Amino acid sequence: MLTFFFAPLIIINIGLVASQWLLFVLYITSGIGMAGIGMGIMHDAIHGSYSKHQKVNKYLGYTMNLIGANATVWKIQHNVLHHTYTNIEGADDDINAPFFLRFSPHAKKNKLHRFQHLYVWFFYGLSTISWVTAKDFIRLARYRKMGFLDKKNEFRNELIKIAAWKLFYYTYALVIPLFLVPLAPWIIILAFLSMHFVTGLLISIVFQVAHIMPDTEFPLPDDDGMVAGDWSAHQLATTTNFSPNSSFFSWLIGGLNYQIEHHLLPNICHVHYKKISGIVADTAREYGMPYHTKVNFLSAVKDHVKTLHKLGKIQSIPMQLELNFKNSKEQ
Repeated sequence: MLTFFFAPLIIINIGLVASQWLLFVLYITSGIGMAGIGMGIMHDAIHGSYSKHQKVNKYLGYTMNLIGANATVWKIQHNVLHHTYTNIEGADDDINAPFFLRFSPHAKKNKLHRFQHLYVWFFYGLSTISWVTAKDFIRLARYRKMGFLDKKNEFRNELIKIAAWKLFYYTYALVIPLFLVPLAPWIIILAFLSMHFVTGLLISIVFQVAHIMPDTEFPLPDDDGMVAGDWSAHQLATTTNFSPNSSFFSWLIGGLNYQIEHHLLPNICHVHYKKISGIVADTAREYGMPYHTKVNFLSAVKDHVKTLHKLGKIQSIPMQLELNFKNSKEQ
């Protein structure tokens, strides 16, 4: 995946690409590699499950920074908020969407949402370009207010690191090609955006299909900020597997078709999920607990579309949410 990402960019940066179609092919290929890094390398590494050696995990986690995002922000967003508060409106950042998208029945509804199942794909495609420009800065500031990054100078230092990594990324991914590729700048920028569109679409669909589905639940805390049931039961109720019989597809997306196993055992490398899944499924059946799975990716995407359509029509369910994020940051 690292080769898939960097090799096309190296070819582009050498300055030998004179065809706009070849430029687009190389950038889009790089986009597939970028998605692969995100799903198959960075994801495990930041969870601490890529290797039993934490230094290996630490340095491979920096592949997130290499592709323009930030490992620290992702760790808070994904490891803490998403994995702790899966599908809980206002707490799980994966379902905290801008006003034109609605990923929870508890989110405020507006007239645009009735069409979201049609236009959501465009915004999925824009997700990573937003990520590598403004989103990390916005989230870093918000997480600071939530009680994270509270050590002395931690926020300032991380802010400097984010800016430096993004400057490095944009330099090799866009600025150098603008100088060396003998094509109009708007063509190069459009090809660069096409790379991110492919990456954003792939990553967004894979992650969102696992949780925004007809059978998954969207629990709410009580007036004291407590969620009923235990954490493991919560993960089973809010998560869906898909395409469990395709080894190639599982490799391609870093084992994220086994989202149930990943949510229950995030410290285990994804290469073990297939073997573990049989044990988890049998145990869930034994205790009468849900184990949601779709036979293939296409059927999962279809159900995701149905859920988006339904969320665009149903009225909001009143909610009250006051969870203590600060106490969860070490989980």
